[in-house]
Amino acid sequence: MVLATLVPAGMGVAAGQAARIRPWASNPFYWEYGGRPVFLAGASDDDNLFQWPDAELAAQLDRLARAGGNYVRNTMSDRKDRGWEEYPFLRLASGKYDLNQWNPEYWRRFERFLRWTGERGIFVQIEVWDRFDYSREFWPPHPYRPENNINYSYEESGFSAQYPQHPGQNRQPFFFTTPKQRNNTAVLPYQQRFVEKLLSYSLRHGHVLYTIDNETSGEEEWSRYWAEFIRERAARAGAPVMITEMWDDWNVRAARHRRTLDHPELYDFVDMSQNNHNSGDLHWYNALWVRSLLLERPRPINTVKTYGADGNRFGHTDQDGVERVIRHALAGFAAVRFHRPPSGLGLSPRSEAVLRALRLVESSIRFWELEPAPPALLSSREEAEAWAAYAPGRAVVIYFPRGGAVEVQAPAGEWKVKWIDADRGQTGAESRLTSHGLLELAAPSKGNWIAVALRE
Repeated sequence: MVLATLVPAGMGVAAGQAARIRPWASNPFYWEYGGRPVFLAGASDDDNLFQWPDAELAAQLDRLARAGGNYVRNTMSDRKDRGWEEYPFLRLASGKYDLNQWNPEYWRRFERFLRWTGERGIFVQIEVWDRFDYSREFWPPHPYRPENNINYSYEESGFSAQYPQHPGQNRQPFFFTTPKQRNNTAVLPYQQRFVEKLLSYSLRHGHVLYTIDNETSGEEEWSRYWAEFIRERAARAGAPVMITEMWDDWNVRAARHRRTLDHPELYDFVDMSQNNHNSGDLHWYNALWVRSLLLERPRPINTVKTYGADGNRFGHTDQDGVERVIRHALAGFAAVRFHRPPSGLGLSPRSEAVLRALRLVESSIRFWELEPAPPALLSSREEAEAWAAYAPGRAVVIYFPRGGAVEVQAPAGEWKVKWIDADRGQTGAESRLTSHGLLELAAPSKGNWIAVALRE
């Protein structure tokens, strides 16, 4: 597989200082691992894969690796969507939970997940807190709800019995416990113990990235507190970590996103998953705008959630999901992943074809050798007809989402053009063209095609 040439096998097992994912020294818009640059691309059928039973998890990870994938999302979520999820805390004979004691099965699953992803060369982006776990139907059975544990009361914790609102309204006191917020000394120690327990496993592995929350609309101080908490505990263990926050705003130019974009001292990378609520040229130019803000101090830009699947509640289509992943790859993002069903394509024949297509691009030119192309590079282009990345003077990669034809500014000389069918994940025709300042490129047919043009 192409993947084997890009990522060392067994990377997560007893990872040392040199074997930790970090921004690549030669181009910090991309990741490196073990001193070698790596482009992350993935898909999976759930957000909290670590909870899956052994056989199902192994099959999912093996299938991803076979498609060339090397990147998954993992919320530390315990809400019972599928019925096999476990809570992290020990349930007593009385039926109540003791937040001072752990459920061994939850943590066994987490350790197994980290080990198995490492063995397969798959990088993990953890989300420590997921707001959906603590509201609506998932709050009444949760161990943190006072009547479900032996550790604090409603009065001591400040919690209510119900939180029926969408968690985006940020009314749950669980997310206001830190010292510069409400300084909730009844609950915060248990949150701290949970994060320390998580780190006791994850810090042993170098293939892990950290996100504080899933698409939060919370206060800045909550995110800052946990970023600093994790960094301090990691430093104490001698294990450098890469941290970000994922904000909820669909408009990536919203002020809330500047909390991450403007603070490289706190956040080592950026997650712009919410740009995937946009489409077409708006999606592309948003991505370039984010990248432009980071030019003085480049950092990797990840999109761990790419929305887009037929019939989902956002109105996005399968085609939207395919386009967004490929566009972000050409826009210079360091990591792309298809979101789980029903909001994304998950690990499916269509997403697997795109993953294979991206690796086929890499077989000719690595993404970190490219930069997003300026609009003037393509002429006779219609709106949303094509997008491109290039290595000035020597390579151009053009994505056509529905066929089409463009003219590309290219130095005079001979060029080799390879077509990649992103709907099937395989190579198509190859040709040689002569440029006299322009190359005329027409997709072989309707559908998702990527042209890789290399100067000979």
